[in-house]
Amino acid sequence: QVQLVESGGGLVQAGDSLRLSCAASGLTFRLYTMGWFRQAPGAEREFVSAINWGGSGTSYRDSVKGRFAISRDNAKNTVALQMNSLKPDDTAVYYCAAKDGDSRSSSGDEYMYWGQGTQVTVSS
Repeated sequence: QVQLVESGGGLVQAGDSLRLSCAASGLTFRLYTMGWFRQAPGAEREFVSAINWGGSGTSYRDSVKGRFAISRDNAKNTVALQMNSLKPDDTAVYYCAAKDGDSRSSSGDEYMYWGQGTQVTVSS
């Protein structure tokens, strides 16, 4: 049984940082591209970032480039999202997701496993 468990969300002020973590089990983690998505209230789910098998390739949505950094530790089956200079617009539930194959994708439909999400709230 595949499980993705996010942690690290919380309530912070604009300009602060948070580090989200996702622990994976039940899958051969090193063979999955990992992604982070988010969904704000009343909004569609949107892609945030993705990282390929070995961590050599990353991608980000434009609004978080230069502020967020994705990383993975294949020995620990974890993927992290370091979020700096947070803005109120970053407020959302953040989800970790896994897709097989080594190609990064911004389409949530290509990800087969999802975590339960962790809330990030950024106050102004």
